[in-house]
Amino acid sequence: MTAKNPADPPQFVPLVDSTHAGFPQQPGMAPVQHTTVTITQTPPKDYIVWSIFNLIHYNPCCLGLLALVFSVKARDRKLVGDMAGARSYGSTARGLNIAATVLLILLIFFIIIQIILIQSSIYEAFSRLTQKHK
Repeated sequence: MTAKNPADPPQFVPLVDSTHAGFPQQPGMAPVQHTTVTITQTPPKDYIVWSIFNLIHYNPCCLGLLALVFSVKARDRKLVGDMAGARSYGSTARGLNIAATVLLILLIFFIIIQIILIQSSIYEAFSRLTQKHK
């Protein structure tokens, strides 16, 4: 054995074969494949059709008008590219549309109940009137 001279630079030994490109593999294993997944976000909804429906048909407490205003703002924000603002305005429009639709359903239910009660009272009054005259 020869003695090393301290002036000699150290020898570097590569740990991996320099011809290998990529990750080291164990013998007998298949090469590693990589998959790139692109996630596209759906644009936020603006609920403009629902808002127009609520504006035209019933519009309780001007909720349909307010919903339409927020729907238009959501559409404008979406066109500008501000998805967070569009999502916020769209959420507000959805809440206002839900409130207007619930009030419309309650009103229709109330009107149906009133019609049934009025018809039953008219029928009772008519049957009493016909029994008196017999």
